[in-house]
Amino acid sequence: MGATGAARKLASAAALGGGGLSVLGAGLYGVLVAEAKLARRIIGNATGAPPDATGWYGRGRPGPAIRIALLGDSSAAGYGVHRVEDTTGAHLATGVAAQADRRVHLRSFAVVGAQSSALADQVDAALGTHPDLAVVLVGANDVTHSVLPSASVRHLAEGVRRLREEGVAVVVGTCPDLGTIRPIPPPLKQVAREWSRRLAAAQTITVVENGGRSVSLGDILGPEFDAAPAVLFGPDRFHPSADGYKQLASVLIPSCLAALDLLPEDEALPEPRRREGILPVAAAAVRAARTPGTEVDGTEVGGNQRGLRGRWVELRHRRRRPATEAESPDQDEEQDPDDVVDPVPSQR
Repeated sequence: MGATGAARKLASAAALGGGGLSVLGAGLYGVLVAEAKLARRIIGNATGAPPDATGWYGRGRPGPAIRIALLGDSSAAGYGVHRVEDTTGAHLATGVAAQADRRVHLRSFAVVGAQSSALADQVDAALGTHPDLAVVLVGANDVTHSVLPSASVRHLAEGVRRLREEGVAVVVGTCPDLGTIRPIPPPLKQVAREWSRRLAAAQTITVVENGGRSVSLGDILGPEFDAAPAVLFGPDRFHPSADGYKQLASVLIPSCLAALDLLPEDEALPEPRRREGILPVAAAAVRAARTPGTEVDGTEVGGNQRGLRGRWVELRHRRRRPATEAESPDQDEEQDPDDVVDPVPSQR
């Protein structure tokens, strides 16, 4: 089965509640289950809590505040760093505040070691804070714990759907390419790469189908890890270092601005010279899984959301913004973020 067909079938299996094992094949699944145990012994389990990035960012910038909820696993939480300024949340909130010239209040609900099944509780907590934007990073722990991809996608679909029903814009960073992780030995390295890419493609399809937008993480850190593992890997050689989390946030910030309708007008339409355009969702999902930093978002063609090959989407390679030195969050502000007027136009 081709990659596009496999991704489409996997997303469909998740939507229908199927197991999805046939998409990967029993042999592939069996190898991953056996080898994942070895990999986890080599890597070890994440322990301890990273600094909490919750708080106010954008000192001296005008309000009303943009409210961001950060959900997911250790990559969202920033496991492995000791300064709050080095976490994904701090880099993300600082970057959005700088580019939007607005105050930002970020609340982190991410949990180290979380799998996609944990999103339900995180979404419950996030909805109580009335965010304008939810950023979700999840999937890697599903792969290393041998969770069936269809189950992973089903949990993600439900989380995105609930957030969108409440008018929250959603940006999902899809599962990274775990074939870039050095401690993972062959044949698990090859299996993990195939598994994580297919999961990422299926995540993209289900995110768009439920009204969110996805950003491929792919091997965004792979070349940097390979060239300078001591710089971009954390001490366990599995989680990113402070510089790694900075790179991760830089990929997400442009799509967060787009989701909040805060990009300049000259970036509104796809640019063919940047290999951007409109595609059926399954084809775009497979391409995105292999090209880090690719955003996929739903669109219309001739007034129709769907064509013969499924949902129409825009495939974008958003321009990175200049890096901004991450702030430490303020815990107090004159206004509570739940009391400010919604600063973002109603989402589609």
